[in-house]
Amino acid sequence: MPLNDIRTRIDEIDAQLLQLLNQRADCVHVVGEIKKKEGLQIYAPEREESLLRKLSAMSDGRLPEKSIRAIYREIMSAALALEDDLKIAYLGPEGTWTHQAAISKFGHSVDYLPQPNFADVFDCVARRQASYGVVPIENSTEGAVSHTLDLFVDSPLKICAQILMRIENGLMADIPREEIKTLYSHPQVFGQCRSWILQNFPHADLVEVSSTTKAAKIAKEKSSEGAAAMGGPLAAEMYGLKMLDPNIQDSATNTTRFLVIGEKTCPATGNDRTSLLFSIKDTPGSLVKALQAFDDCAINMSKIESRPSKQQDWEYFFYVDLAGHSDDADVSAAIDDLKKHCSLVKILGSYPDIQI
Repeated sequence: MPLNDIRTRIDEIDAQLLQLLNQRADCVHVVGEIKKKEGLQIYAPEREESLLRKLSAMSDGRLPEKSIRAIYREIMSAALALEDDLKIAYLGPEGTWTHQAAISKFGHSVDYLPQPNFADVFDCVARRQASYGVVPIENSTEGAVSHTLDLFVDSPLKICAQILMRIENGLMADIPREEIKTLYSHPQVFGQCRSWILQNFPHADLVEVSSTTKAAKIAKEKSSEGAAAMGGPLAAEMYGLKMLDPNIQDSATNTTRFLVIGEKTCPATGNDRTSLLFSIKDTPGSLVKALQAFDDCAINMSKIESRPSKQQDWEYFFYVDLAGHSDDADVSAAIDDLKKHCSLVKILGSYPDIQI
């Protein structure tokens, strides 16, 4: 088929797609009106993940699953913007990995509100200045983000979704590699790239800053002083820096897990994770007895972290991730048994257990 004929056919398909997308938007608008009338949440992560899986399974053409998810992410983002004036708070500033994680979940059509710290993200959602918040919770190399864990103790907010993002840090600068004297980045990035730094810049000064975006800004402003930054490609693009070395993290599978927080948790999907915190009674064997509740009900516990309660010396809160939904009979039974051995049990949320 001649090239012009193929292009004409593409134009015809685009016209059909646009017509169908507008029809879909009309249906979405009606759904939004029904949700508002019945007091239902506009964003439904359980419906979203189920739809993405179904669409990926239905496809038998050239488009890989990654592309299908990316396309429908933006279609659903536009739908969310039509249904409600959705605002997403995230740990800023603009261009950070948390910002990219939020975009990967909610797309480009909703409004984003960068916040200076973790507490402000929680506060913004609790005061309903934002519909949802996005915060990091753990990194596969550096472990848990303690600030996020601590805020759940007193917050009424729930976890309603999670985001797993492969983190690919790079060396960015506005100067040649041989002129670099100082590296700026977030402490987590320095930890994730420790071996690479020792091998490539053993004598460089390392300066910790609050975000990779700020590091990129400093690298641009202080380039004449030998400044460079380490972070993601979006930060480099924002400040016109050249990515001298991509993928410098020590682990090829370096991944950060982010949480979406809101006023309500998520209904069961059949493939869920539940997060909770508990505080044990100060008696011998309390922790063993508490954890035994999960073993007795054959519940897989995928994560446990301890944090000082900050209420009494040597008193701790334990954060646990379980396989299953809190409404599942076996999970519910385990939690009831757990309460017998604890002074506090708080379910933080149940949400779809997704892969990268």
